Amino acid sequence: MAESQIEWTDSTWNPVAGCSIMSSGCTHCYAMQMAKRLEAMGVSKYEGLTRKSGKRTVWNGVVREDHSALQIPRRWRKPRKIFVNSMSDLFHPEVSEDFIRKVWDVMEDTPRHHYQILTKRPDRMAAILSDWDRPSLPNVWLGTSVENKEVVERVDYLREVPAAIRFISFEPLIGSVGKVNLSSIDWAIVGGESGHAARPIKTEWIDEIYEQCRDAKTAFFFKQWGTWGADNKKRSKKANGRSYRGRTWDEMPTAVLVATS
Repeated sequence: MAESQIEWTDSTWNPVAGCSIMSSGCTHCYAMQMAKRLEAMGVSKYEGLTRKSGKRTVWNGVVREDHSALQIPRRWRKPRKIFVNSMSDLFHPEVSEDFIRKVWDVMEDTPRHHYQILTKRPDRMAAILSDWDRPSLPNVWLGTSVENKEVVERVDYLREVPAAIRFISFEPLIGSVGKVNLSSIDWAIVGGESGHAARPIKTEWIDEIYEQCRDAKTAFFFKQWGTWGADNKKRSKKANGRSYRGRTWDEMPTAVLVATS
């Protein structure tokens, strides 16, 4: 719940803590290790959310709704892009629909901000939001993660969601995504995996997404190479940088911040 170093947002807001592994893209999720560190620092919100699996720290499935965190965006007076639940998934089955509605109330009450919600469970997101009797909010962007072609069906669920902006995070990109229907998708984020155990990213996987974005007129944002560079060599994330096709790609969806309330 602070300023963020994530390239495509300004701040993070975590009204939910804890998660569970959903697919292969979750294997090296940074949030699992971060939750363990926050627990060690005495942050009670993150207590008891992870377990050891061999040498790894992994989610244990405990999910915690943090009602006290709901007031945080109201205190941020300057407009900002806010990544909702960088440490969890708002549409995890253990998050109640009542709590999701409370999150939506906060976002509706603070139109000066743009909220970016990313889920690996777009089927639940579509089921809940399509059943609501409230319109989509112009300051709420809804997205899903797609790490390879095995989970590309998530995009079809995303398309069912009523949203001002729909986006896909192809991160960590650990395989080809194949042909993706990008109709009604406004934004694509692409990035490789970081960390000592990171899986390689291949230029041709990025190329196929880039070309499809050009064809569909979907904004393209290249976040990082991660641990593996364009030459298939392992280096630090910083050393590999963000340059793709000789430049950085920071395209954003066409959206205008609603006037400050």
